Amino acid sequence: MAQPNKRRPPSKAADRGAARSPRRGKPKFCMFCAQHVEWVDYKDVNTLRRFLSERGKIRTRENTGTCKHHQRGLAVAIKTARELALLPYAVSVAVGDRPGGRGGRGGPRGDRGPRSDGDTATAASAGGGGNGDGQVRVDGGEAPARGGEGGEGEGEARTAPPAED
Repeated sequence: MAQPNKRRPPSKAADRGAARSPRRGKPKFCMFCAQHVEWVDYKDVNTLRRFLSERGKIRTRENTGTCKHHQRGLAVAIKTARELALLPYAVSVAVGDRPGGRGGRGGPRGDRGPRSDGDTATAASAGGGGNGDGQVRVDGGEAPARGGEGGEGEGEARTAPPAED
């Protein structure tokens, strides 16, 4: 048998036989057992939404208080309602409501101001590249291709055949 650790005395939970203290607060109960529901209806979307998190995940028995029997039926009903598009598989969170990642030195990404190295649209319009309405003209250097016609001489000017007198 192993020797007990002499540096640290045994914990109090080990002295009590690992018995937990009674639960505080309002005791949780199975809503379906209280209403004598035999099976969970997948079409009752409002009831099923109570058992989903804000991101669309199924809540655990510890969070909801449902019994083991009804939790299984609840999971099947939620999955069936998802397949029939009555409930979402996942709820997307707006970009502004998301936390800023790991909180690096830059802070939240949404709070950043304009770039200091110059904005491309304002620089191009100030240089005369635009027509004053904020649109920037891009010059590619070559004439644009016409109507999907390719081959040799692409971009050359076309002339009409000479008219016969």
